[in-house]
Amino acid sequence: MVSRTTDDYQALVMAGCKAVCEPAFWAGFDRSSVASFYDYYRQLTEYEPKRAARFHLPHYSWICINPKEAEDLVFAREVIQIIPKFLEKETVLGVGEIGLNKNSKNEVAILEEQVQLALDHDQLILIHTPHLEDKLKGTQLIVDILQQDPRINPNKVLIDHVEEHTIRKVIEAGFWAGITLYPESKCTPPRAVDMLEQYGSSNRLWMNSACDWGVSDPLSLPKAILELRKRSFSEEEIDRLVYQNPVRFLKQSPKFKLDI
Repeated sequence: MVSRTTDDYQALVMAGCKAVCEPAFWAGFDRSSVASFYDYYRQLTEYEPKRAARFHLPHYSWICINPKEAEDLVFAREVIQIIPKFLEKETVLGVGEIGLNKNSKNEVAILEEQVQLALDHDQLILIHTPHLEDKLKGTQLIVDILQQDPRINPNKVLIDHVEEHTIRKVIEAGFWAGITLYPESKCTPPRAVDMLEQYGSSNRLWMNSACDWGVSDPLSLPKAILELRKRSFSEEEIDRLVYQNPVRFLKQSPKFKLDI
C-alpha cells in the first residue's frame, strides 16, 4: 500500500475489508543502500499504520529483503542485519515475502538465511514464488528447502502466488497456499475461481490482492467474491476462503488482533 493513494484505503473499508497485511517487496527498482531499506521498513511499520488508521483499517506488515534484490550477497546480508529491530514492532507479523526470483544460488542462500532469521525470532514466514517460466522449478525448490529443515512448522508458512501447476504441490506438502489476484502476471478473479473449482477449497488456502506500483487492483478480492457467488459457492465457503482461513493463519502471531 506504500505505492497507493489514501483513496484506496477508503475504498477497501467501504468494500468490507477488515485489515491490510503488507509484505516488504521490490519497489520497481533496486535500492542502493541499507539506509534505503531502513527508511522503507520505517514506512511500513510507522507511517502506513497511521495512514490506514485514518479510515479505521488495521495495517500489518512483513519485513525482509525480497528475492529480486538478494543477488548481491554482501549487500543482502547487511540488510538482514537491521531486520530484527523491526520484527519487534507491534504491527509486524513475520518475515516476508522471502523466496526466489530466478532460482539462483545466491537467492537460495539468502532465502535460507531469512528462514533461519524467522526461526530464531519465532516468526511466521511468507514466501514469494517466481514468475512464469521459473514458477514450477522455483516452487519445488522452495518446498524442498523447507522440508529439509525439521524445525520448520509447515502450518506457519504461507507459499504465495500459486498457480494451476503448483497449488497441489504446496498444499500436499503441508504448507499454506496463497492465490494472488493480479490483473497481468498472476491470477484474475475468474482464473482464481477456476483453480478453486478444479482443486477444491482447502482449509490451508486463501486469496489475496496485490496492491503495488504496477497494474494492480486493491478491490480484486471483493471482485473475486462476486465471481465465487456467480459460480454458486456457498456463503460459508466464501467466508472461509476470504476471511476465516487468513485469520486462522495470521492469528498464529500474537500481534494479529482480528477475531474469527
